[in-house]
Amino acid sequence: MSENSVSENAGGKPFEGQVALVTGSSRGIGAATALALAATGAHVLLTGRDTKALEAIEDQIYQAGGSATIAPVDLVEPDGIARLATAVSQRWGKLDILVVNAAVLPELTSVADIDQRAFNKALTTNVLATQALIANFDGLLRKSDNARVIGLSTSVAEKPRAFWGAYAATKAASDMLLDCYAEETRNATKVRVAIVNPGATRTAMRARAYPGEAPASVKPPEVVADRLVALLGEAFESGHRETVSSAF
Repeated sequence: MSENSVSENAGGKPFEGQVALVTGSSRGIGAATALALAATGAHVLLTGRDTKALEAIEDQIYQAGGSATIAPVDLVEPDGIARLATAVSQRWGKLDILVVNAAVLPELTSVADIDQRAFNKALTTNVLATQALIANFDGLLRKSDNARVIGLSTSVAEKPRAFWGAYAATKAASDMLLDCYAEETRNATKVRVAIVNPGATRTAMRARAYPGEAPASVKPPEVVADRLVALLGEAFESGHRETVSSAF
């Protein structure tokens, strides 16, 4: 784990002194969210598999006067999340913000034709990793005075769509884990949980799913990131759900 940091920002930035972990922060919505959180004063933990891409985001944060730590982690590794939680505990002793963003999109195909190997990878990344993040960071979240967890969802997790069965099933399961966690922590802790559907957004995953779509016809990741950061600053009720507007 390597770290770049600068002196704390003056001017009372809203998340100054808070530690935020964003999964899948090497590109797309995750990278935009990491940059936006750092701009508000949070120290951002950047996770993902692409070390060079993470270093590029870390450098952008540093150049803008922010603070970040890169932690290359493959969420499918059995012990990767546990090792990360141990490192965070030893370095900061708490976690204030967890953004569960990383996900993989299996090939769009009929339920009868789902490739089992690809489906297993999606289940591990989209579902099992969500549970592992909760299991390993729950204690650190409870040590925060204002812990917030946001999971990124999708419309197909709630409304069935032909050929999206594999992805939809994994995201629906991930959402249910987060909803149950919200119920379990609602009255006994300060942890608050929200699920956000980013809607149509200009990402690599979107380009794979809709190869003929003009990228400029959908909103950029920064629009979603700005809404996520705004939500993190609001007194939302645990179990909150919303969809980011398509207007941009």
